[in-house]
Parts: sequence; C-alpha cells; structure tokens
Amino acid sequence: MNPFWSMSANTGRKQRSDGEEPSGQAEHRASPARPPFGKKQLPSIPKNTAPVTKPPSPASAAQSANGTHASYGPFYLEYSLLAEFTLVIKQKLPGIYVQPSYRSALMWFGVIFIRHGLYQDGVFKFTVYIPDNYPDGDCPRVVFDIPVFHPLVDPVSGELDVRRAFTKWRRNHNHIWQVLMYARTVFYKINTMEPLNPEAAVLYDKDVQLFKSKVVDSVKLCNSHLFDQPKIDDPYAISFSPWNPTIHEEAKERMFTHKRRPEDHHKGLQVTGLSWVKPGSTQPFSKEDSSLQT
Repeated sequence: MNPFWSMSANTGRKQRSDGEEPSGQAEHRASPARPPFGKKQLPSIPKNTAPVTKPPSPASAAQSANGTHASYGPFYLEYSLLAEFTLVIKQKLPGIYVQPSYRSALMWFGVIFIRHGLYQDGVFKFTVYIPDNYPDGDCPRVVFDIPVFHPLVDPVSGELDVRRAFTKWRRNHNHIWQVLMYARTVFYKINTMEPLNPEAAVLYDKDVQLFKSKVVDSVKLCNSHLFDQPKIDDPYAISFSPWNPTIHEEAKERMFTHKRRPEDHHKGLQVTGLSWVKPGSTQPFSKEDSSLQT
C-alpha cells in the first residue's frame, strides 16, 4: 500500500473518545490540531455535480476554422512568411527579384526580367499580396504595376490569373516561390484557355503577327515607366534610376569580375591548397604540418 495513503488513513482513525486527553497536552485545547506537513487534502466533489466548462467563444470558433494560423496568431504568420522568403532566396529564381514590404510582411515587391521570347527585354514590376490567414487561405495574388498585354493578365487591374495554377492552396505543399516561378513562366509559354484578356488570346490564336506587335508596344510602355516612383509609399519598394557611371560603374565591375569557384576547376588544372593526407596514404591527418615544426 502507498505510504502516503496509509498515513492519511491512520490519521483519520486517530479520534479519541470524549473526555480523553493525553497528559501534558492541555495547552493544545485552544487551537485545533494541525495536519502533518504535506498531508493537505482537497475537499471532496459533491455528488451529481456537472463539470464546469467554458462556453465556446467566437474567437475559438474562428481558430478552429482557420487551423494552425489562428491558434498561433501573428507569431506563426511571421514565421511562415520568413520561411517562405528563405525558400525564395534558396531557389535562386532566374530573372526574378522580390523584397518584402517594410510596412507589411503580407506585401512583397518584385520585378521580372524577360531575356528571350515574345516578351524579350521586358522589365515588369509587380506586387505580391499574401492573404492574412496564410498559409490556410487562398493563394497569393500577383498584380503588375502596369497591365501587360497577355492573355492571363487583366487589362484593367493588371492582376495575373494565378488561380488556374493553384486552384486550391495547400499548406506545406504550395509555396510563394512557385507562384513567382509561374509568373515568369507565363511569358515563355502562352496559354489562351479561359483568358482574362480575350483580345490577347484571340490575336495569339488567329493573328500572331499582330499579337507580337502589341506585345512589343506593351514592353516599350512598361520600360518607359521603369524610372517612375513606386505607386506605394514604402522604403523597400523596388525603384530604378538612370545609369550613373560614378555610382554604378564600380558595382558593374564587381558583378562582372570573374571569381573561379572550386566546382569550376577542370581536371588537369593545378589546384593549390592544404592537404593533411600523406602522399600514397588514405589515412586522414597522416601528413605532418611543416609550419608547426621548429
């Protein structure tokens, strides 16, 4: 038997009859006897008493509906967006540059450089709008600053039809870098099914030359506004400035300076470096370091 319960039971049985007092303990009559240290007991629960439950609040109902994001609130949202931006950096998407907004992590500024194809030399600035219940809500939206003449771009709002590629956004499966890659791919692979710009779709299917002419005009229009101030007042918004040799020449030289990486070395080229393996041996650290010898 557990000693704790046996001691508690024995304490309850030690009840003396009326008038029976041990000798030398008369001074204890003024105050009730204290239970031994560590033997405090909670009062028993009355019978037929229903347990107390907290009524569900609208906030808790919203948390259940929205899933993990509602449970963790803004902390989980901030972590999710930070992880998404880290994935974008690791993917090294060609010709795509993005920068989260200073004022809101739910808004990212970006630019796409098209280097070949029908939209060659096009520089298209855009904004990514992420839903506030990410990643449990709908897919992010991509809106170009200037509507591009394209079957999948709304000619009025400039919004790209992202839903056709992400009909249902699946958490931990879909990522923002995939949306950015899709925004780049649509300029190389033209899709005219269910277009947002019917005129562009019809011309691409029936009059490619006229379609190309309008694409060239659209590219020139976007590039002519390249140096305009950002439409959104944000210090992290992407902006361009004309070429200034005193400022940009040094940066250009650094970008074009070739630095050979270890993987660029070809077989037969002499490679310099340190080795701690003795020639003819496969044992690590078998070669003595001559610099340590005196």
